[in-house]
Parts: sequence; structure tokens; C-alpha cells
Amino acid sequence: MKMIIFLILFSYPVFLCAQKSTQELKAEKHFMNYSFEKAISCFENSESLSTSGLRNLAKAYRFTNQYKMAEDKLSKLALATDNVPDDFFRYAEMLKMNGKHLEAEKWMDKFHEFKSDDRRGIEYYNNHGAYEKLKEDQERFIIRNLMINSEQEDFGAVFYKNKVVFASSREGTKSIRRKWNWNHLPFLDIYIGDRESNGELREIALLSKTITKKFHEGPVTFSGDGQYMVFTSDDYDGKSVDGTIKLQLMQTSYNGDFWSKPTAFDFNSHEYSCGHGALSADGETLFFASDMPGGIGGSDLYKVTKGKDGAWGKPINLGNQINTEGNEFFPFIQSRESLLFFASDGHVGLGGLDVFVVKMKEDSSFSKLQNVGVPINSERDDFSLVMDATNQYGYFASNRPGGKGDDDIYSVEMNKPFVFGKTILGVGKDKNGNLLVGVDVALCNAAGDTVQVAVTGEDGSYSFSVEADQSWTLAGSKENYFNGTLQTSSAVNDDVIVANLELEKDPGISLIAVITDSKSSEPVKGVAIKLIDNFDGSIESYTTDSVGSIFKPLVGRKIDDRGSFNLELSKVGYFTKTVTYNALFDKEGVYEVHKSLDLTLDPEVKDLTQLVELNPINFDLGKHNIRTDAALELDKIVLILNKYPNMVVELGAHTDCRGSIRSNKSLSGRRAVSSARYIKERITNPDRISGRGYGESNLLNDCSCEGRTKSSCDEERHAVNRRTEFTVISTGAENVKVKE
Repeated sequence: MKMIIFLILFSYPVFLCAQKSTQELKAEKHFMNYSFEKAISCFENSESLSTSGLRNLAKAYRFTNQYKMAEDKLSKLALATDNVPDDFFRYAEMLKMNGKHLEAEKWMDKFHEFKSDDRRGIEYYNNHGAYEKLKEDQERFIIRNLMINSEQEDFGAVFYKNKVVFASSREGTKSIRRKWNWNHLPFLDIYIGDRESNGELREIALLSKTITKKFHEGPVTFSGDGQYMVFTSDDYDGKSVDGTIKLQLMQTSYNGDFWSKPTAFDFNSHEYSCGHGALSADGETLFFASDMPGGIGGSDLYKVTKGKDGAWGKPINLGNQINTEGNEFFPFIQSRESLLFFASDGHVGLGGLDVFVVKMKEDSSFSKLQNVGVPINSERDDFSLVMDATNQYGYFASNRPGGKGDDDIYSVEMNKPFVFGKTILGVGKDKNGNLLVGVDVALCNAAGDTVQVAVTGEDGSYSFSVEADQSWTLAGSKENYFNGTLQTSSAVNDDVIVANLELEKDPGISLIAVITDSKSSEPVKGVAIKLIDNFDGSIESYTTDSVGSIFKPLVGRKIDDRGSFNLELSKVGYFTKTVTYNALFDKEGVYEVHKSLDLTLDPEVKDLTQLVELNPINFDLGKHNIRTDAALELDKIVLILNKYPNMVVELGAHTDCRGSIRSNKSLSGRRAVSSARYIKERITNPDRISGRGYGESNLLNDCSCEGRTKSSCDEERHAVNRRTEFTVISTGAENVKVKE
């Protein structure tokens, strides 16, 4: 186990009692001297153990990495009649370290029940099931166990120029190797190695004989220029009143050839420990861990800054956002991103020590705390995470299964950065409140840039960690649904902002139009159709297929929307026409335009009587007023002219030869004008029709009767010449020409 246990010990009080057996008292002495294997032997051989003896036996198993045995003893302690709430917490912690998270939550709830003001219990009570999320690999990190790890302890790696410095209890670097009672491993020393491009280390050697002594030295931290170092060391100058040796922070400078003789910080003490220093890049601020009086929990994190005179000031506790009633260790500052990494057993984690990160703000406050999750964190002790100046590569240590020794160093590659501040939490749902799976959700900043993306899971949920005091837009998309957007803001007091996205199902509204020939009713292929949306003015062009149809999906149209479209139809050999389609889209599916409008095309003709079947337009003898039967026929022409609003037509009235040329000319003229007037009153743009009387000048047969010549034609043949013609002068379309 790593040297940080020196800092943990104060949170595990040893209760001495005269009523204890001789064997238990012997075990307690071994325990106080960190001879845990001997303590375990004596505890186990004791005929009976007091509650405090059982507690210390469980700790001894924990300190020697015998987690199953520790769990067994803690389970008995949790059921003891004279236990304390912290026994529930330790049992829950050991259950987590052995992978029994659900059972651990039950005991954390019990701990919270008896110690309701303890932040550790509050956090776990409010975050049931958090371990499931923490065990999901967010693909933020790639880790690898280093080849240089020994069978002993290796941890606390930090960057030093183009090298890496770390603490290790490996053998073979000193002529005399002392071993300490705890784990029978050599004491820690500080090593340096060359860093390869893949993160591996080589050419391992002691950093400096100047700072290497007979007991523990390490880990270390450097200023950005590498000229100033702070390291953790045993207190060589004295012991505490209880006889234990504490940790101290020492400082030294590099003079170009070697490190100067280390000096202690003024705030060190024989009565408490200070260690695990982390310098800012400018070397002006030092973060460290300590159990000094006045803290919040076991070991707290502190910071201290240099004054203008270069002297270090008074340490300041980082407060209860960082520190808990548990233990916080191994701070590290990533200066470029203003990130503080540290290890803790008090915040919600997977087990043992977990690594956490916060962003430090300019006003010295912190962002919302984040557990960095797997693969860095595991169910065992994970700690001493450091990152390089780019915040892309780093190292951490862990005693997880599968390593080479007690604690191993792992290299880290970061694939995506952390986001801090507030949490936007929401679900994707439809208009009926049904949760939607597989919604692609994009988080956009005020500039409209996409900064994060997520996909809703089985519970329809998504979440984003965002900076505070910003405006955000959520944009959701899913196949067969209309896109949904939502404006929200992180300029609120709450840490969690609820923002649910509602997506409306695409009803699949579309138009189909089938164009047919007015005479044959057959579909007309190749009709050019200009589709004009009367609401937004957009224009699209289509050409009918082999079955005379076009299909138009109405993207973005929803139930109860209205639509209005002009369809301009044109094809060589047919009259061009324009129709207007108005609809209320009150149901899903395809709307058939040809069932609501006349989309037939009329073949191009010179005489409209070729388009419409007309009966003779009769007038009373010598009269020109429109009779009822004549009006019915003229109404047919009205329909055609309204169907083709740009068509220009001449109405020609003709008589037979009987009567004088002059009278026939006059009568046919009056009848033509009268008929044209009737039509003018019933069509748009009445100037499109004009009337002209031709009298008997355009006979269709030889039934003439000029002068004294009398026609021998019967009435039927004379009737052929009495007619009204409607000649198309123009269609109004450039591509449709009417031959004269």
C-alpha cells in the first residue's frame, strides 16, 4: 500500500482497554507499529475480540490488500451491538471494492440514517445507482500499464522537462535497503526516467542523492521551469506525542548541477502530516494534503501562495465542495485548463480512492465536481493522476488487479476534454409524452456552433455538462420525426437544468398530381409543371412520368397546416393552363390533387368547337338577343376561357345566302357582338374575346344566291352555313402556337 496511508491512520483510532486479552493487547502494539501481518496473527489467535479489536483487525486486512477478509470482519462489525456509524461506511466501502455495489448502497443508506449530516452519506443517498454510469466507458481515456513497473510500489509520476519523475520502493538502488513493518517493502525513493513517445519510461535512475535518505521520500512536484521542487518526506526531526512519524513537505532548488539541501515548510508539524504537493506552473501556488487541525475530514486539500517577498503564506482549506468527512489526496494542477485533479474516498465513486476533477475559476471557486470514471477509476485505489501541458497525455497509479506490483503506474491518453459547470438534463419525447429512443441531440452555443452531441437511450434521456451563465440551444433529430429545438440557459442557481425536447412525428404529408388528356383520358407524359408555393413563394419544377404523375413530399408540413399551390401545366401540342390547389392538411398521407382539381390538358386546336361539343346557337328570326338555349351553348365557351385565362378568341357569326348581303352582314355583326358581350360578362379579362359578323361571305358549300340567282339548296344545306365559330387567336403561352 502506498505511503498515503500515513495520512489515513489518524482516521482509524485505536482503542486501548485494560479488559482486552493479552493476545489482543499484543496485536494492538503490532498494529500501532504498522506491523499489520503480525497484528493479524495475534488478533486471529485471540480467544475473543473486543469491538475495537475487530475494527483494527478489519483495518489490518484492508492495509495489506486482503479485501475479502476485510469484508468478512467488517460484516461482523456492522452487526455488532456497540458499533458506530463509521463502521457502516467502511463496510459499504469494502463491499464496493469487492464489486458488491447494490449491497453497498444499502449500508450507505444505513450510514446516512445514523449520520444524516455527513456529506458522504448525503451524496450517496442522492445518487443511487451512480456506479452504473461511472462504469460506462465514455471513451475519454486510453490507459496502459507501464513496462517499468516493479513488483513493489510505483506511483506519483509527474512530468519533468522531457522526463518523468516518480516514487518507488523498488529494490537494488541502495547498498543498504531498509524495510518498514507495514508491507515489508523498501522505503520510497524518487526516481527519474526518459519518456518515450508512447508514454513508456526507460533509463530509470535515482533523481538525486542529495534528497535520498533512509526513510520515505516522494512523491514530488516541480515548477513549470523545472528549477524548483517540492517533495514529501518522513519527518526526520521528531515524532508526534503518540509516537508516530508524520509526513512533511520539503523544498529544494536546482542550481544547474545538483539539487540544493532540502528545507522544510514553516507550516509542517510533528503532530500532523503534510504531503502530496502540487505546484502551479508559475511555482507561486502549492496545493497539498494534510490532516492539520480545523479540517473537514480525515485528510483535506489545502493551498498556499507566495507573497511578494517570496515567502509562503498561510494554508487555506479548499472547502467542503472539495473536501469531505473522508480523505482527499494527491492534488494536481493542469494550469492551461485550470483543472484540479485529486483522489478521494469521500465522494461518490466505484470503490477505494477514485480520481475527481474540477475546474478552478478566476474567483477561486470551483465548477461542479466530476468523477473521471473508467478506465482510470476502478473498484480499488486509483490516484495521482497528472496531465501534460497539452492536457492530452498523462499518468496515474492504481493497485487494481492485473498489475505488476502493489501500486502500478499507468499511462493515459485523453481523447476528449471535460466540460464543467451546470448539467443540462432532459428527455426526448413526442407530443403525447412518449419517450423517444435514438434521438440525436446537439448542444449549440450562442454562436450556433455544435459543442456536444448525445443520443437518447432506452429511457429517452440525455445530459450535457455546460459552463455556467451561457445561452444554449438543444436541437433534436430522429428519422420520421420533425426536428425539435429548445432554448435554455445555464445562468441559473440550480446545478441541474431540466430541458426536455419535444419532437413531432412526421405525418408524411405529400402531394400527387396526375395529368391526363381531356379527350382520351390517357395520362400525359412529359408535361412540364411549375409548382409555386403561395405561402413562401418558392418554385419547383417537375416533369410528369410515364403515368402522367408527379410526387411532391411536403417536408415540414404538420397536421392542421394549410397549403396553397399554383400548378402551371404546359406541353407542346396542348393548351397551357394554371390551377390553384388549396388544402387543409388534417390527416396523414398523400393528397391527390387531380381528385380535387381538373388537371386534364386540352389538345391544341384552332377552333374551340373541336374541344367542346356545341349545339347550334339559334336566334329568333331577324333578332340578335341571346335566347335561353343559346346561352347554354355560350356557357360552354365561358368555361373554356376561364380554364385558360390567357387565351384570346374571336367569335365569328355567319349566315346563309338568303337575304341581302348588307342585311346579312349587319345581322351577323349584331349577333356576334351580342354573343361576345354575353361571354365578356362571365370571364376574367373580358378583352380576350371579340365578336365579328361575316354575313354570307364565308359559305361552307355552294349554296350561294347572289343577285337574281336562286339557290336550289334545301333547308338542311342552308343550315350548314348558319353557324358561330370560335377561333383561337392566342393561348398566352410562348411554347404553344396556334396556326391561323
